[in-house]
Amino acid sequence: MSIVDDQRRPAATSRTVVPLALDTAGVVSAAGPGLHALADALRRGAAGGGQPPAAHEAEAYPPLALRPADFEAADLLGSKGLNRLTRAEQLGMAACTLALGPDSDRSGTGVVLGSAVGSSGGVGRFTRDTFVRERPYMVNPSAFPGTLMNAVAGRTAIRHGLTDANATVSGGPLASLHALRFARNTLVAGHARRLLTGGVEELSPQSAWAWHRAGTLAPGTALGEGAAVFGLRTVPDGAPGENPLALVMAVETGFAAGGPLAVARRLTTCVRSALARSGVGAADIAVLAPGAAGRRGWAAVEERALRAALDGPCDRHVLRVQEVLGETHGAGAALQVAAVVARWHDPHLDTRGERAGLVTSVGPDGSVGCAVLLHPHAAV
Repeated sequence: MSIVDDQRRPAATSRTVVPLALDTAGVVSAAGPGLHALADALRRGAAGGGQPPAAHEAEAYPPLALRPADFEAADLLGSKGLNRLTRAEQLGMAACTLALGPDSDRSGTGVVLGSAVGSSGGVGRFTRDTFVRERPYMVNPSAFPGTLMNAVAGRTAIRHGLTDANATVSGGPLASLHALRFARNTLVAGHARRLLTGGVEELSPQSAWAWHRAGTLAPGTALGEGAAVFGLRTVPDGAPGENPLALVMAVETGFAAGGPLAVARRLTTCVRSALARSGVGAADIAVLAPGAAGRRGWAAVEERALRAALDGPCDRHVLRVQEVLGETHGAGAALQVAAVVARWHDPHLDTRGERAGLVTSVGPDGSVGCAVLLHPHAAV
């Protein structure tokens, strides 16, 4: 499969999308479980974080600042079978469990998750065993399912009896936005009534060493982990009903080769297309959740694109998600969406005057994307 540079694609000029109602949210992050914990951390500008996942035999973390998720998996999932789950599975299943809630009607419900590789720690340990164990390759066969990228979505569906669409989308820092687009297409096509959609990323010694050796973390950025999952359904008649937490109006992605300036221009086009498809003007964007701050050199590219797309700086609230939660890679965009929703439902803030929010993401390979969210009090 080839990657096509689509930077010359013109921005959309008309509204063509079906809004999605974001009814529920399950969040596990360094702030703790739940939207309110995230809202508190964003208001304070800091999250305490939990303990790093225990390093296994012959493993150690590099000298990086770490911001692990603050949660007890047993409290959300029960202790049965927990030791057979990878960290990514625990995070993703916990977020899906929170998003699913006590709803007993699980018919027509599926799971679509974004992730970089699934469990980096699980893959690394299984691969190491094939080299250091005695022949005939005495790996633990029960560890193999956890090495698959779709293990989180698959095991979540089995655990909760979710028999509709099930998919995992990879895409580096844009994985969660790709998952949202996939979910939209699936729902609009009628392949599911409701989808649990979001992203998950685990912290492991293996992933930490990759970031450390590559030197791509921005100075002062901690390496984090987390998961954010949303219960989504279509709003075909424009009437959201049932008090959604927010509306997902449009999700656009693109790609540009040719360096940072080309990437910035492509993101500008993405944002303009998403706004046009949403029926939202640049002046309506009251909250920004940019995603490139954690990666060295890319925050300026994202800022240049946003200035061009939104007609210069205005009085908008900017959510510094990476400063609070750390760089969470494949789960980053999902946690940015969660941050916007958390702000809109923070009981300590009055945000009813904020009409729309914008989430953006930039990948080091030239991938770009954005999502437009509408405040639940705003008319569709």
